[in-house]
Amino acid sequence: MKSSLHILKEIISERRTLKPQDYSSEKVDDQFIQQILEQANWAPTHGYTEPWRFVVYKEEGRNRLGEFLAKYDQPDPESEGFNAQRYQRLADRPMQASHVIGIAMAANTNPKIPEVEDLCAVAMAVQNMWLMSHALGLGAYWSTGKVAFSEEFRNFMGFDDSHQSLGLFYIGKPNRDNPQGRRISGIETKVRWES
Repeated sequence: MKSSLHILKEIISERRTLKPQDYSSEKVDDQFIQQILEQANWAPTHGYTEPWRFVVYKEEGRNRLGEFLAKYDQPDPESEGFNAQRYQRLADRPMQASHVIGIAMAANTNPKIPEVEDLCAVAMAVQNMWLMSHALGLGAYWSTGKVAFSEEFRNFMGFDDSHQSLGLFYIGKPNRDNPQGRRISGIETKVRWES
């Protein structure tokens, strides 16, 4: 028990965001991605809704994803103010990762369970993915922003309007040391105890 607790605390406290530019070109074996996804499936979920849905982009799938991201950001290369460098940076970003996982949430048909609970469940599934990635020595990054929640991205992933898109999860082998963690304040400033 003591060693398990120590390992768990270490994994949680040492997990950091490592973005695609922090990855080497070395590929991650699909079996590790499968293990990461299996741990996502163990996230807590009220009423067994298990709302998380994933699409794994690898190899050429990453190119298609990059093209979508760049065109979503700047659909018209002939428009005034078109930024070719930004366009290329967005198009190339998925290729910097070994795998990129699209994240979506399936609609819940149980009226007793509010949507926010499923949203929280998906976030916990992603946290499980992040912790498992770190435990495997991999870098990971949950990317959101305007495109992450768009109808266009949901459609690109192949989901219908009963789903909501919730971003991208980049995974790769790090080419740098894990950054030092920090918190602006300790937990005591964020908790009130009542008796």
